[in-house]
Amino acid sequence: MTTVPNRPHQAVHTEFHPKWYRPKISTWWWLGRRSYLAFILRELSSVFVAWSVVFLLLMVHAVGEAPRRYADFLGLAKNPFIIVLNVVTLAFLVYHAVTWFNLTPKAMAVRFGGRPVPANLIAGSAYAGWVVVSVVAAWLVLRG
Repeated sequence: MTTVPNRPHQAVHTEFHPKWYRPKISTWWWLGRRSYLAFILRELSSVFVAWSVVFLLLMVHAVGEAPRRYADFLGLAKNPFIIVLNVVTLAFLVYHAVTWFNLTPKAMAVRFGGRPVPANLIAGSAYAGWVVVSVVAAWLVLRG
């Protein structure tokens, strides 16, 4: 701090901004640990969940329209790019579901008879429900 000449009681302030220490962080920082990679992939899976919803809504809309619109939709679904996209989407949907079911015991504090229910029982019941719904859906689709 300095003083103004002829006015010793008045101080002149200058703004001093120190340079902050900011280490260089790579764009690919999340590849450094497996847990970071798993987290980023789980977040990325949300994009594929959204695509699956859009694709399903397009299909439902096409079914609700004239048979010609449904045939057009099936033509779109046969596009090799869409097939690859849907296969990748399926992989991400399974990953999303598995990570969600594994997190369920941490998100839910279930008590039975005043005692906490074991985590593997909570996750196991989620997986069992998934299997039941998948079997029923497969039976509905494949019965002809």
